[in-house]
Amino acid sequence: VQLQASGGGLVQAGDSLRLSCEASGRTFDSYAVGWFRQAPGKEREFVAAIVWNGGNTYYAASVKGRFTISRDNAKNTVYLQMINLKPEDTAVYYCAADPKIIVVFNHKFTYWGQGTQVTVSS
Repeated sequence: VQLQASGGGLVQAGDSLRLSCEASGRTFDSYAVGWFRQAPGKEREFVAAIVWNGGNTYYAASVKGRFTISRDNAKNTVYLQMINLKPEDTAVYYCAADPKIIVVFNHKFTYWGQGTQVTVSS
């Protein structure tokens, strides 16, 4: 499965953005999908994950209450709605997918897309 992340940009603190992760190659309606981010000089970190049917979602403490992950399996797309963005949210955001549900806990996703840059100015 190939993943394409999009929707990044330059925004001001307090603004909102919605990232999209579109899958191709095979339908991924049975896959768990996650969002990760990597800031300059830092390790990649988990942001959010969603199970195959959207029934369960998981968030990093730093984004809980501000970010919402959702999916539209008919469109092979997973979204990350981000509100009240902060400068510390600045990073390259990546989406990932895996058929194993355990990845929402261990974050060891198999398939990765290219990143999309999110820059939040103060």
